[in-house]
Amino acid sequence: MERALDEARKAALAGEAPIGAVLVGADGAVLAAAGNAPIGTNDPTAHAEILVLREAAKLTRNYRLSGATLYVTLEPCAMCAGAISHARVARLIIAAEDAKGGAVFHGPKFFEQSTCHWRPEVVKGPYGDDSAAMLREFFRARR
Repeated sequence: MERALDEARKAALAGEAPIGAVLVGADGAVLAAAGNAPIGTNDPTAHAEILVLREAAKLTRNYRLSGATLYVTLEPCAMCAGAISHARVARLIIAAEDAKGGAVFHGPKFFEQSTCHWRPEVVKGPYGDDSAAMLREFFRARR
């Protein structure tokens, strides 16, 4: 999760929302790490989670990332939750909850829906306060 927080800090320095993600393979090796980048890439889907899933899928030459653990600094949105499900990620570790845009603990609670084909183990991870504080400060400075 510390590496995901580092990625979030890098995203903030680039003017992006400070959200980071790290995907670790079943063997414990880091497959991919990224921060949010929709502004810099002009891509509304360039959330940190999507970027690491894409990179890891290319690296492993498989869109299914079975056995992988995804660390994210903020609760994934519905788009990212859907991608996590399709990628068959085994574990999702979330630092901070997102009552407004999150789709795991809040909103649609994506993985609890009967139409969800794959449900990762979801863990409320460490550094939630740090991640939430980083996001608050980032958006406070923007207002």
